[in-house]
This record gives sequence, C-alpha cells and structure tokens, in this order.
Amino acid sequence: MAYMDGITCICDNGRTLEDHRPIVGDDVISGIYRKAAALQGKRVLHVNSTYQSGGVAEMILSLVPLMNDVGVRTQWNILNGEGDFFTITKNFHNALQGQTISFSDDEKGLYLRTNECFSGQMKIDHDLVVIHDPQPLPLIRFYEKTQPWVWRCHVDLSNPDTELWEFLKDFILDYDRMVISHEEYHRKGMSMEQWICRPAIDPLSEKNRDLTDAEIAGLLEKYGVPIDKPLITQISRFDKWKDPEGVIDVFARVREHVDCRLVLCGSMAPDDPEGWAIYRRVEEKAREFIDAGDVILITAEDHLLVNALQRVSCVILQKSLREGFGLTVTEGLWKGRPVIASRIGGIPLQIEDGETGFLLDPTDTDGFAWRIRQVLENPELGERLGRAGKEHVRQNFLITRLLSDYLDMLNTELGVLNT
Repeated sequence: MAYMDGITCICDNGRTLEDHRPIVGDDVISGIYRKAAALQGKRVLHVNSTYQSGGVAEMILSLVPLMNDVGVRTQWNILNGEGDFFTITKNFHNALQGQTISFSDDEKGLYLRTNECFSGQMKIDHDLVVIHDPQPLPLIRFYEKTQPWVWRCHVDLSNPDTELWEFLKDFILDYDRMVISHEEYHRKGMSMEQWICRPAIDPLSEKNRDLTDAEIAGLLEKYGVPIDKPLITQISRFDKWKDPEGVIDVFARVREHVDCRLVLCGSMAPDDPEGWAIYRRVEEKAREFIDAGDVILITAEDHLLVNALQRVSCVILQKSLREGFGLTVTEGLWKGRPVIASRIGGIPLQIEDGETGFLLDPTDTDGFAWRIRQVLENPELGERLGRAGKEHVRQNFLITRLLSDYLDMLNTELGVLNT
C-alpha cells in the first residue's frame, strides 16, 4: 500500500525480510542482516517522479519497507511536476534511448525551475540521497551537499542523443556514484564510479504472489478476458519503445495458423503524456481483431490482474525496441511461463536463448511469430522453459538481492564497511 502525504510517499506493505526466508533461504537472509548491522539508524532518501505505474516505483515501493525493517531509516519523496514538465522529461527519456530530439532553452529552463521549486519544499538532512532517472536529476544543484548523492538511471544509455547527454552530464558529474543496469550503459568521461545494479521484483507483491484459481477466475471475468483460446500477453506501458504496434503485426501472423487471443495490458503512467496517443494508434491498427474478440486492450492499474494474466498465458511477449532492463520479463519468468522477448538492453541478462526463454531481434516479426507458434504447438517446451526461467529469477532477480546490493552501496559510501 502506498499513499502521498505531501511530497512523501508513505508505503507500508506489511511485509518483512523474514517473510522472504521460505523463498530465498537462510543464507540470503542472514547475509542481509550482517550487512545491515553497521547501518542501524542511518537515514536514506529516495526521490523519483511518480509513486505508481512502472517498474521503478514498484521497486522503490518494495525496497523502502525492507530497508526500514533492517534498521535503515528510509524515506521516499515524489517530485511535483506539471504537464509541460513531464512532456519535456518524456522527451528526455526518448532521447536517452537514442531518439534525436531538439530541446529549446525555454524547455531546459522549465526543467531546472521545476526542480528548483521542488527543492524549496523538501529538506534534505539524510546520510545518503538516491535520485532516480532524469526528472529530479538537477536537485543536487539546489542544496548544500553534505552527504553522498547517487544517481540511479533505469533507462538504456547505450546510445543517448549527444546534445541531451552533454546537458545532463553537467549535473551527473556532481554526483558521487552513478548506478546503471547493464555493462553496456557505461559512459566515457565520467569521474565517479559507474556501478552495475540489476533491478529485481518482489515475489510477495500483489503482482507476483501466488493466486488461487478463484482469484484468477474472478479477475479475468471482471476484465472480460476469456481463456477459451491460448492466450498471448504483453504487459507494458503503451510506449513506442515497447512496440505494441509491432506486437499486433506478430499476432496477425500467428493468428493465420493458430486460433489464439492477444492481450495488451499497460497502465497509463502520470509522467508519460504520450501513452494515450499510442494506445489510439494500436486500437486503430488492431480494430478488426478487437471487433472479433481476439485482441483485448487493457489500461487498468491493477497488479492482481497483471499477475493473473501472466499466470494463465501460454506465451508472454516483450517485443521492446529499447529496454533498460525489462521487469515484465522477470515477472513472466517468475510465474513459470515461457517468455519470448527482444535481444536488447537487460533482457538477455534474464533469458538464455532456448534455455530460459527465446530471444530475437526486435524487428524480426516472422521470428517472433515462429517462436510463438512453436511454444503453442509444443506445450512441454513451454513448461521446460518456464521451470528454468523461474529458478533463474529466484537466484538472481528477487528484491532480497536488490536490498543486499543497496546495503553494499551504503556501507561503501558511508565508510562503515563491516570487517
């Protein structure tokens, strides 16, 4: 559960570190307690731009209570921005992922003024500050820096727009550490450490916990999703980098050979103003399938629905064109389902082609269609991939590992390494 109290997000999901012991084992839990021993009472602040809709917010929502549970006093603040600000920062996001975009001085000015205004609402007297993504990046300029600041970038930085990168780099260089998700996102000319920290999911969250058959049936009925045909699902925002229009092309090819159904499910994030325009394009492209009941578009913010869809799907897709990491892939693997995804960003860290899922070039429409048909026509193949994928996530991409990584970073930055 999360709600806003001014600029602070209050999150108490009722879960403790001990609740994860049956899933990850005694050694993992004991190791976390040891790392937290020297950090008791230390204060950490996370800042990002939204408390809902998206993997970043979901990770912070699970991480903050666990950090508090092990004795690190952790707070989460949300930057207040308006429509024009989020339009600008959405363009920043696109440019960081390779799109060429021009930014006017007025736009850059609004970006800085919004951060300056927000800084007047927020006191920072913590032992460490973690700033997530570009939206609140300039905040560091509006405080007397008396503690380490960390910039955590969740997007693909392998080929950013040069002009925007140089603009943002001026702020990034003020930070003590830059945290990225993949070796390929390292940037030259940075004086601070660029530390790799893989994202993770919470296996006990509403989106990932076990569901009863009755819960699943009720959710599918509520949202009008029949399962009389094999179900193919992509869970992602209606964002051009997730290529929902390309997914429709793939489905059209599969549908020529297999009677199946496609669900595209993605909530509309408040800091993503492009979502509805892309949704309407997808709706128009898929109109014939929608009218026939073979394509279902859902924009609800319902984590239990996502959970249910992933559990009943015969195939889970992630046909992204760019992807910082791809937590929807992690979620699908955790449900023990076969995942077919693009060989880009952090997805290959999760999928070993042919072992824990299938990887393809994001533009290979025929290849995606062929792999989907292969799984639909060979259920035992999907079961084998699903088992291997779930175990890979258990070993590498659960929230306890992310917590452990953050404790390592805190011990290093605060100079309280255990001996």
